[in-house]
Amino acid sequence: MKRIRLILGATAFLVAILLGVGSVAMFNGASAAVVQDSTSDRITRPRKPYSSFEIDVIVNGRPLTEYFARGRTYVEAIQGAEYELRLRNSSPDRVAVALSVDGLNTIDAKHTSAWNASKWVIEPYQTITIGGWQMSTERARRFYFTNERDSYGAKLGQTANLGVISAVFFRERRPITPVTPPYPILRDRDSSEDSARAQESPSAKSGRGEGVTRDNRKAMPAPDDEYAATGIGRSVRNDVRWVNMELDSRAAAEVTLRYEYYSALLRLGVVPRPREPYPLYRREDARGFSPEP
Repeated sequence: MKRIRLILGATAFLVAILLGVGSVAMFNGASAAVVQDSTSDRITRPRKPYSSFEIDVIVNGRPLTEYFARGRTYVEAIQGAEYELRLRNSSPDRVAVALSVDGLNTIDAKHTSAWNASKWVIEPYQTITIGGWQMSTERARRFYFTNERDSYGAKLGQTANLGVISAVFFRERRPITPVTPPYPILRDRDSSEDSARAQESPSAKSGRGEGVTRDNRKAMPAPDDEYAATGIGRSVRNDVRWVNMELDSRAAAEVTLRYEYYSALLRLGVVPRPREPYPLYRREDARGFSPEP
């Protein structure tokens, strides 16, 4: 009996040791993964969680990497690239989304409150993709990254909110019912461009920077070619229809993104300074063993 107890005691001791070693190995493995991730070219952090609503900036079919800093979410703009905005509704409710780019509503280019804005409709558990400024019930003009001077906002004399993408989600109270559009979303291509030129701010026309308008109000600062903004690009087919919806007065969620070129993100401290060039860069990545398959 003593021998059996001794064997059982030794067995239990060995099991305890093995379990202890296993715990340490798992902990060390997790720590190594964190350290390895921190050596990447740019510091990326997990996506900020939203309970039911998300927005992605899509370039060439892929979402841009998000960076979280200074209490905001940033993405890196790519000069000249067309982009789309992918809106996801993971809730069981139909929602309406007030979507603005550079402070301008993506449906009618107006600058209003989210509640008063024209909105996109998303069915429960569905995703929609908005690829441009809606110009009519049949046509849209693509989003693309450009500088401030070439932006749609500058053409309309609205340069106070460049570099911001905002989506405000409202839940529906009643089912939607189709209605006849009371008016076109925007005028046709030629007239809209003429209107944009006519509405350019005095500072944009003169190129003198900040100034004072005739009614003594401070004019908008002159656009800068160094920073990212969104242009009004090529015309594409995009059929839409008007509907009536009764919405909750309180927004269900608001998702805001800031976009800048890499140089601006670097100055803001959103992305780290680049490491030393090759071959020192290569040597810093050297390791003793190859990674596990």
